[in-house]
Amino acid sequence: MRPHILAPVRTLLINGSIWAHFGQLTDALLIQDGRVVALGSDALSASADQTIDLAGSFVMPAFADGHAHPLFAGRESQGPKVNGLQSVAEIVAEVKRFADANPNSKWIIGGAYEAAIVERGDFEAHWLDEVVSDRPVVLHAVDHHTIWVNSKALEIAGITSMTQDPDGGTIARGDDASPKGTLREPAAMDLITKLAPERTLQDELDAITWASDQNLAAGVTCSMDAWVEDGMTEIYIEAAKTGHLKVDMNLTFLAQPGKWQSRIGYYNQMRELVQALPKDAGLTARSVKFICDGALSAGTAAILQPYLDDPTSKGLLIWSDAEIIEAAITFDKEGLQLHIHAIGDAAVRQALDAIEAVIASNPSWDRRPVITHAQLIDPVDLPRFAALGVIANFQPLWTYLDPMNKELILPRIGEARNNQQYQLRKVIDSGAQVSFGSDWPITDFTPLVALAVPVHRQSPDRQPPQGWSVEQAITIEESMHFYTAAVAHQLFREADYGTLEVGKVADFIILDRNPIETNPHEVRDIEVLATYRRGKKVLLS
Repeated sequence: MRPHILAPVRTLLINGSIWAHFGQLTDALLIQDGRVVALGSDALSASADQTIDLAGSFVMPAFADGHAHPLFAGRESQGPKVNGLQSVAEIVAEVKRFADANPNSKWIIGGAYEAAIVERGDFEAHWLDEVVSDRPVVLHAVDHHTIWVNSKALEIAGITSMTQDPDGGTIARGDDASPKGTLREPAAMDLITKLAPERTLQDELDAITWASDQNLAAGVTCSMDAWVEDGMTEIYIEAAKTGHLKVDMNLTFLAQPGKWQSRIGYYNQMRELVQALPKDAGLTARSVKFICDGALSAGTAAILQPYLDDPTSKGLLIWSDAEIIEAAITFDKEGLQLHIHAIGDAAVRQALDAIEAVIASNPSWDRRPVITHAQLIDPVDLPRFAALGVIANFQPLWTYLDPMNKELILPRIGEARNNQQYQLRKVIDSGAQVSFGSDWPITDFTPLVALAVPVHRQSPDRQPPQGWSVEQAITIEESMHFYTAAVAHQLFREADYGTLEVGKVADFIILDRNPIETNPHEVRDIEVLATYRRGKKVLLS
């Protein structure tokens, strides 16, 4: 007897608006075997096994996040909940609550605190000492370029007034040169964080599950981890094998000055292990991360003209020009996509110079280099994005005058430069490719919260009344494109993801209303009614 083979179920979605991709709305969608098989009249005229009545709701491709740190976000969820707290007293109280509830935790690690609540963002160790003095406390700032620690952490790391700032990092100091308790940039942060005890595998898997569930609830089915350190790939592989990873994920290996040469073999080994996974595991490892500078809020972003509050400083270039060019050429030869963090205009120039050197040195291939953040771009460098085929990955939620901008960035760089941040319209009009990312957990991971911010460029209370640098505003449909198809292109997924076209994977979301027809300030209130991944409705744990 022949075995009975069940025919694939064909599901038809009707009675709603379906945004297949930029510029195309239709009224019906047919999916089968996890893929789109027909749209519009073709879908309506085809046979279907089941029908979903959208009842006027809105369908669009699922969101994709072109720059995020989901494992870091998951780890933060397991520590003290300090994100969003608006005073030192509130943060300290939360650290005490967590410490009292977890007496066996050898270290207390959490985030992400708002640096703007303290002048210059210099937090003091003794504030934490008042509630925890017997074990190290390490809190990440929202920019993740800064940590605030207690005296026990400084003691264990041996950091004193005699400790010199490491290359590419700074230790905030008092008048007597003693460390305050605030350290900036990975080179300085690592003095302490490298001493923290290893996390258990189960903790790491739970962190990935939590992050996946957050993504799916927000309508995100594809993302990238833009900061993958040693040991993290192995965790992701295990998560993919065990089902803890519930979204597609591209891993971006971290390259560091002075260390990158020794990691080439290891990264290639990790890539082979990832490539050996079944295709439906949803894990890739195609990219390498360079951090060119710090953050404007910390005064560590590399800028062409000095900071107003410190005329002796132009920030930090973490790489020398020669070393980043050598490393970029090497990793490009290995077939890894360059993903470069550059915030200040000097860092953006260094990143563009490195990419230009790569193109001149190496054989041509579809490399799709990315410069992420690009907060300040010198006018001279703007045309180079398109000329060099560079994708500008922006964080749309940052395109308004938030407290960090007003309290920390504006005083450091002045109004003229401040108003030159996030030149989305200029970059788009120059012909360059643009994609979006959240930078989670630095900011909110929810695309709908961010989607319309570059459209109105105002705060949630609609300030300033005229918008911030409104000449750089974009349309809501452009924003939707940059959070879907454009990220798919960045991740080399455009052939099967990012739009609802025949043959592509059926990753889509159902919203309670159409963002295109919604007041931009109300887009953040749109509800995700359902998330579908590979044609199946996602059930969260």
